[in-house]
Amino acid sequence: MQVICLEEAAFYTLVEQVVDRLKEGHSQRIEKWITDEQAMQLMNIKSKTTLQKLRDEGKIRFSQPQKKIILYDRDSIEAYLNNNARKTF
Repeated sequence: MQVICLEEAAFYTLVEQVVDRLKEGHSQRIEKWITDEQAMQLMNIKSKTTLQKLRDEGKIRFSQPQKKIILYDRDSIEAYLNNNARKTF
């Protein structure tokens, strides 16, 4: 077993560098447009029919760049969830 000794200033510098690297790794860019699977997971629904109903009723925003590709606006889904949230007592 090896023991490594560091001065206090060097130790805290090392800790700050590790924290910065961890933040870089976890700061993934959140996509504005998400797939139907991601939308269903975000809203915790299991049925694509329910997702289509929300889309058809205009409750969530979507984009259809190609015939069989439908993408959903994450912001509109979050707004829909917030609008339907119930306040606690």
